[in-house]
Amino acid sequence: MIYVSRQEHFNAAHKLYNPAWSKEKNVEVFGPCANENWHGHNFDLIITVKGNPDPETGFVIDLKKLSKLIRAEVIEALDHKNLNLDVPFMKGKMASTEIVAQEIWKILEPRILSISKFGELHSVKLYETPRNYVEYFGE
Repeated sequence: MIYVSRQEHFNAAHKLYNPAWSKEKNVEVFGPCANENWHGHNFDLIITVKGNPDPETGFVIDLKKLSKLIRAEVIEALDHKNLNLDVPFMKGKMASTEIVAQEIWKILEPRILSISKFGELHSVKLYETPRNYVEYFGE
């Protein structure tokens, strides 16, 4: 089994805020991330596809096709956007990095199968900061 990864980057704003809670509880739980005027991150996204190489090309997946797919389906939707307000697939959801990673999986998993006969989505790794990231395996 071979694991092939592609890294992309986007900038986005969000806030963590549970509307069922008081402002005080939101600040207690989320701290400055509950700022009513939002806050931003420079996100790094790493998509990993696993599989056995195509005997004709040696590729698990064509990385040019994977990059185009990620940019068209994910980066264009997220880059320089407010995750809480501007991103249709995030409407009504908590804009945590964990939820964003799950939603990216839902978008990419079926589409990767359509561009690669030999690979399938293995993981979505999303860095919110250089030290904080989530990794989702579709489970």
